[in-house]
Amino acid sequence: MKAVYANGTNHDDPLSMLEVGDMPEPETKPFWSTIRVKSASVNHHDVWSLQGVGLADEQTPMILGTDAAGVLQEDIPVRKGLKAGSEVVLYTFIGTDGAGVMPGERRSILSERYAGTMAECTRVPSANVFAKPENLNFDEAAALGTSWLTAYSLLFTSANVKPGDTVLVQGAGGGVSTAAIQLAHAAGLEVFVTSRSEDKRNRALEIGADAVFESGARLPRKVDAVIESVGASTWSHSVKSVRPGGTIAICGATTGDQPGAELTRIFFQDIRVQGNTMGSREDFARLLKFVEHADLHPVIDSAYAIDDARLAFSKIVNGDVFGKIMLHI
Repeated sequence: MKAVYANGTNHDDPLSMLEVGDMPEPETKPFWSTIRVKSASVNHHDVWSLQGVGLADEQTPMILGTDAAGVLQEDIPVRKGLKAGSEVVLYTFIGTDGAGVMPGERRSILSERYAGTMAECTRVPSANVFAKPENLNFDEAAALGTSWLTAYSLLFTSANVKPGDTVLVQGAGGGVSTAAIQLAHAAGLEVFVTSRSEDKRNRALEIGADAVFESGARLPRKVDAVIESVGASTWSHSVKSVRPGGTIAICGATTGDQPGAELTRIFFQDIRVQGNTMGSREDFARLLKFVEHADLHPVIDSAYAIDDARLAFSKIVNGDVFGKIMLHI
């Protein structure tokens, strides 16, 4: 089958390890299901895999991709309504509760220990297969697995915000940031957003931001929570922007993970810092219902054919993105 895969790892030139070509189909296992992939999203995780983060040379060649939407190939008898031909979306964490894996296996996500989603077919634990929200096309649904689940968990689990609270989203263009803006707006939050780009600030207003600011700008008032995925370049601003007793919920550090901690401000103002890696299977089920009920549609930056995967990955590397990059399989 045709697939996008890592043929090795190279920290300094990750795209040199990217290949598109034939790979064997993943092995069939009990309590796993087969999905014919229609659309897969490209994430920073895929670039990090090519750099050797979470993926060793001896594990390659490895099919990349953590998210997908497609068509289920066989019935799942214990899951009501999931039959061969159902349009489905995938929860990407493997081993979070033992579903479909060996006892005691550490958690991972697709493309780390098991083949990923950038292929004509993929296989996942049957418990990780969910009906695609009816209001979404395949591209939009494929955006939910990593970025949207992370944003949902950051807001409603890690930050524990409530309607009427004010939240600051650092950075306006990435998949997590755009998802957080849309989800927070739909939930009745006041949404502040920062970005270095005037164009991205304007686009953030279009998808639900109440006010936008240049990166590092002083806000009109402190916020109840900060959604932080940028890291070193925005950390100090996040610490200064959250109210005493508020929360900084962090899921990434794309500009570096070694900022000045500003511990005095954090402990003196009772600021809570909560890390977050994606979300639970229960969070994912709630997210799907929320998206369908509120008729939310993930922002798609652009879509590429599988043969043009290198162009799609280049956009992620260059950072010139607003929303999600998709691959059509």
